[in-house]
Amino acid sequence: MSNLTALREPTVEEPAGPRRQGAARHRARRRRKPTTEVRTIVSAQQRNSRWGRRIYWATLIGVLVSFTAIFVFPLFWMVTGAMKSPDELAQMPSPFLPSKVDFTAYREAWDLMDLGLLLKNTVVYAAGAWMFTLVFDVSAAYALSKLRPILGNLILGAMLATLMIPTMVVLLPAYLTVHDLPIFHWDLLNTPWAIWLPAVANGFNIFLLKRFFDSIPRELLEAAEIDGASPSRILWKVVLPVSRPIIGVVSIFTVVNVWRDFVWPLLVLQDAEKMSISVGIASLSAQMPQNTLIAALVIASVPTIVVFFIFQRHIMAGLTAGSLKG
Repeated sequence: MSNLTALREPTVEEPAGPRRQGAARHRARRRRKPTTEVRTIVSAQQRNSRWGRRIYWATLIGVLVSFTAIFVFPLFWMVTGAMKSPDELAQMPSPFLPSKVDFTAYREAWDLMDLGLLLKNTVVYAAGAWMFTLVFDVSAAYALSKLRPILGNLILGAMLATLMIPTMVVLLPAYLTVHDLPIFHWDLLNTPWAIWLPAVANGFNIFLLKRFFDSIPRELLEAAEIDGASPSRILWKVVLPVSRPIIGVVSIFTVVNVWRDFVWPLLVLQDAEKMSISVGIASLSAQMPQNTLIAALVIASVPTIVVFFIFQRHIMAGLTAGSLKG
């Protein structure tokens, strides 16, 4: 009877001790969060220690300050060099800072070198190149990406092949083409068209735009087609609004390339009244004091620096926007 009673009575387990409970929680935690160790030169424990944090931040700040100083020093030297006298610039080595702050060289550069006219000409060339680039390059990239014409891949390959040809090799054929435009036989020398047309023929810009347009979902365009939108309306109302990052990148590249170009404007803009800022400064450099010439270079650099600081975040955003899908 005692054995039967023992079998019928329910057994009550003894409560687990704290040690067993801690071991169970540890095993459950390990099952939930598998740990992966990453081997580095400095362990996480050393990096999070008191001296580890100090060394980390000291190294980071030192690298940032060093690289910033390396890239900013040429601009600093130009700005302060224009304030120095010709005697100070002739010293070897030249003093790090001018003896006094004097902006006379900037006024002389503006008046003697007629920088107002040169800047006006360059703005016209850059604005026209930017406008024609957006019209023709965006249309070409959209056609290659979404309309898919016959031999579209062959056309794109031919455009990219032009990037492998050195610029100096095509200078003479381009000059002859501008001097006597095929079919029309127009002479475009000393006209803005000599700058605008070569700026439009840029395979790199078309490639960037096409890569971005490829990342736009096809369903978005098909929905517009169902609503009865034409290809041109789809480009204007659907594609362009979502393509602002890459259009900003192409715009910056176009304006900066026209602004800083020297060899091509030197060949096609020989009239003194039509020169760009780079050609005009170079043509008058032999007649000007060194501080006045440096001041002219600073003034010519200001517009591109301002454009860069305003739109710098669009550069990387536009270059990487079409690299991933999904």
